[in-house]
Amino acid sequence: MRSLSINLVRLIERNTDKLTRRVMEDIKKHPGAGTYRNLDEAQLYKRVFEVYHQFNHWMSDETTKEDIERVYRILGKQRQEEGFALSEVIQALIIARRHIWLLVDSESFLDTALDLHNAIDLVNRSILFFDRAIYFTAVGYEKMD
Repeated sequence: MRSLSINLVRLIERNTDKLTRRVMEDIKKHPGAGTYRNLDEAQLYKRVFEVYHQFNHWMSDETTKEDIERVYRILGKQRQEEGFALSEVIQALIIARRHIWLLVDSESFLDTALDLHNAIDLVNRSILFFDRAIYFTAVGYEKMD
């Protein structure tokens, strides 16, 4: 990972609690994420926190598609067993992804064209991670083998 990408990942990791709480607020308000409102604060916090807590791991060059598949297939199966609609789980992941970029934008982290160019690596990795997480969550939810 390039140094700016590493710095962006560190920014996200330093703000994991803030991100988690902002996502929780949005999930609670979103009409497409109703089942999440049935969770107590601690449960919801833990679920959202986990997405961000290992962000550095997910963005590393060592993380494989199979790593993401393993974790998110299990997550999808768990949410299905808990009675969540698949659309709710996907919406929660989309909200989590969105808040990463709201944080980066609010920190004015990308001051130069070079910063922007270097950040494209992280943007691409992040999008790919969340796309894979969403897909494998759906696969696990549908119990496809």
